This record gives sequence, structure tokens and C-alpha cells, in this order.
Amino acid sequence: MLSKFVAIIFITLLAPGFSLAADDFDLLKEKIGDLRINLPEKVVTKSIPCRLTRGAIKYSHVDGQYHQTWKYSDCGISLDMASGKKGGSKSITSIELSYPGILQTKLGIRIGSTEQEVHKAYGRYMDKDSSRPGENFVAGSVFGGLMFSFKNGRVSGIFLGAAAE
Repeated sequence: MLSKFVAIIFITLLAPGFSLAADDFDLLKEKIGDLRINLPEKVVTKSIPCRLTRGAIKYSHVDGQYHQTWKYSDCGISLDMASGKKGGSKSITSIELSYPGILQTKLGIRIGSTEQEVHKAYGRYMDKDSSRPGENFVAGSVFGGLMFSFKNGRVSGIFLGAAAE
């Protein structure tokens, strides 16, 4: 899902009159279930009832942090966890939901919700340059927001975070 949004970034950046409003990052305060950006790992491990698989820890030259993917496949949840130092305490930097996606956003959108429900809930935050009807909906921006992917008119994926640096 992220690769579609990364491709959109370049199109958006080249668009005439492109600019970021001061509130473009407000949606990073959104919650999906009890999860949110910057939630510490101690709370995360108590919040999800499914089995956890942790990926390798990788250093990112982009943000200078150590990242690790935490997957809860039975729940359809994937988290990017990061720490400022190797072996340090981690916190959520992004949240991705896929089927069965047991969680929902603060406004009640979940895997399987309709595209119309997404527009009704998050229409005022829509990034018209990055959203593609029938494909995706970007609330906020790809630099910080809530992104929905669609398949057959229904939400097939939800991403909260920055899809672009």
C-alpha cells in the first residue's frame, strides 16, 4: 500500500501551487483503536490481543532512528516502531491495517467500510491532489495523515503516519 502513496508524492510535489497548511499534520493525533503515533512499546504490547512477530531492527539515515516492524497478522495490524538509540525503548511511528483489521478509527472507519463512509467521516481533511477515487483517500497529507486504500468500493487498507519523508 505504501508504494502507491510514495508514487503519489512526486506527482503532488510537482503540482502547481502545492503547499502544506499548518494543520496538515493534525491527523497524526488520530487513534486507531487504542493505538496512536508515539505510543510507547510497553503500552502497545498490552493493547493488542494477537500474536506478535518482530522484524529486524534497521537504522534509517532519513530520520536517524532505529526502526522495527511489529506484525500482528491475526489482527491485520502492522506497526513501525522506532527508537533514537539501538536497543532503546521504542514507540509507534506508523500504523497499518489490513484484513481482518479488527480496529477502527476514532470516526468509526474500519476494514470493509465503504468509500462513501470514508468521505463522510474525513471529507473535510481530504488531500484532493493525492486522493484517487476508487483507489485511495488521503486525509491530511502523505507527509502526515490517515490514508485509506479501496478495493471494490470498500476499505482494504488503512495507514496512519507519514508515507513520505
